[in-house]
Amino acid sequence: MTDFSLAELCICAGTDIFRDETPEVFATVIGLVPRLAGSLAKKTFLPGLMMSDGEFYFAHEPVPVGRRNGYIPKKEGHIGYERVFDLIPKGNRHAFVGPVQVDQYGQMNLSCIGDYANPKVTMLGVRGLPGNTVNNRTSMFFGNHNTRAFVSGEVDMVSGAGYNPARYPNGVYPKGLDHRRIVTNLCVLDFEGENHKIRVRSLHPGVSFDEVQENTGFDLIKPDGLGETPAPTEEQLAIIAALDPQNLRERVIKDNPSGRRAL
Repeated sequence: MTDFSLAELCICAGTDIFRDETPEVFATVIGLVPRLAGSLAKKTFLPGLMMSDGEFYFAHEPVPVGRRNGYIPKKEGHIGYERVFDLIPKGNRHAFVGPVQVDQYGQMNLSCIGDYANPKVTMLGVRGLPGNTVNNRTSMFFGNHNTRAFVSGEVDMVSGAGYNPARYPNGVYPKGLDHRRIVTNLCVLDFEGENHKIRVRSLHPGVSFDEVQENTGFDLIKPDGLGETPAPTEEQLAIIAALDPQNLRERVIKDNPSGRRAL
């Protein structure tokens, strides 16, 4: 039985968010797990996936993370901020991001913790979340699934739009609002419940639904036949190792636990 880390399990679960994408789609992947997930998708089943790899160019193949040790990116074109802003309202884009908080409506926070007028902690600000969430498909990654991240009520500052009906007096959601998945260290979630209610899509090995619910500040849907998050294949693990030769992924989740947790 092939061993794998929890981070590698999350990377492969993140790769699956691109399964239903069009042959040529632009992905913005922010953070190590989203970037490796997008790169793995491009290497295995979605060769037309376009990523800027955190730089200013499109590359023919995913660029390994960390020190390049002589590797030269295979550049095919440039993608500066101006071009990104031109692409966002066109819609054919999937943003895979890592906010600090999310609520039951899928509203995201990347700005501050606590009262906006007198916050306990200030962070990056809203950044690109408003434009992403009203125009493009959006997925999220959380390396620590707990009630501080999955909050009750609303997030402390709504940086990214969600499905909160109180925020839309006319009852119409933005045309491009399309949340897809949330990958965490405990499970994979989606928005396929009634009225886009968040449900558990799969549980990581050794994790129970009750544990996920206890670490979430709002009620989750438990679908019939809830299964386990698929384990990475040997091919996927080999590609991940090549994409992350310095094993930066071992730092993503505290103590770099195995992906096969005992019940």
